[in-house]
Amino acid sequence: MAIKRIGSQTVKFQNPPSIISTYTIVGPKEGEGPLKDYFDMILEDDMWGQESFEKSEAKIQEEAIKAAISNGKLTNQDMDYLLAGDLLNQIVSSTYSARSLSIPYYGLFGACSTMTESLSLGAMLIDGGFADNLVCATSSHFSSAERQFRFPLEYGNQRKFSAQWTVTGSGATVLSANGNGPYITYATTGKIIDMGVKEADNMGAAMAPAAIDTLLTHFKDTGYSPKDYDLIVSGDLGKVGKAIVLELMKKEGYDLTDIYTDCGVEVFDIQQDTHAGGSGCGCAAVVLNGYIYKEMMKGKFSRVLVMATGALHSPTMNQQGESIPGIAHAITIDVNKD
Repeated sequence: MAIKRIGSQTVKFQNPPSIISTYTIVGPKEGEGPLKDYFDMILEDDMWGQESFEKSEAKIQEEAIKAAISNGKLTNQDMDYLLAGDLLNQIVSSTYSARSLSIPYYGLFGACSTMTESLSLGAMLIDGGFADNLVCATSSHFSSAERQFRFPLEYGNQRKFSAQWTVTGSGATVLSANGNGPYITYATTGKIIDMGVKEADNMGAAMAPAAIDTLLTHFKDTGYSPKDYDLIVSGDLGKVGKAIVLELMKKEGYDLTDIYTDCGVEVFDIQQDTHAGGSGCGCAAVVLNGYIYKEMMKGKFSRVLVMATGALHSPTMNQQGESIPGIAHAITIDVNKD
């Protein structure tokens, strides 16, 4: 019997796992943005001494994982599992970062929703008694994502104003059965929602319907409302997707104006010319493990709903005329256990 499941898509954890440490690494552009003081490491060069963008991304994720574990005063041998993913084909950044860590590894692909996907599954493993400590991580890199999903940088194509800038960075979170919080108390797993958007340079519009569906489901399943949260944040809808969420949620009877923002909106400022804002697996990862976690530890936020969103398309399917399926996974993070 699924005694920890409530409603249609939500789990309420009986023994909520604690976030005991985090670590973030970002590229130079992210390090010039409004959240720069919250990041643990800012690279001067997004190649970081590697031969390719992909190898750089793998290194960024590997070092973020190792540093998060060290911050928790633990070792790799203390980790029962590593749950990680990224945007690239065969999630190679995560796999190549994992090969030297010697931690039992689950590779995940949720596109830009992977941070909350990994934390949801990690929390289930710990609450279910299958792990004491584990680490969740995601990464993305502007240059590796551009040449896989859009155009090689050398092409110099003009970007549409609805396009978003893939964050170069990685965030890692260590979850434990022991600790003093913050705690993951709920996880709402999203469904695939596809409203027919086909433009890969308008992913905010493609993912927003999934975000709305998950938000409505979370409120229905838990009985919570926006007023029960200090902050509700989506992963990387950017300016376009954020505006859609605000408008359509208001039509559903939820005015999120004063409580809701998006990581893709917060990570860059207007002077950085990222058009619709940030995106990528690293977007939610660095904002959650940097800004949100550190502000919760300072006491600014007591309860936060984090909902990372993903566009689950591929260039192959997109070129064959297929639309972009969206997904959104949400977790509740509480300073105190319920």
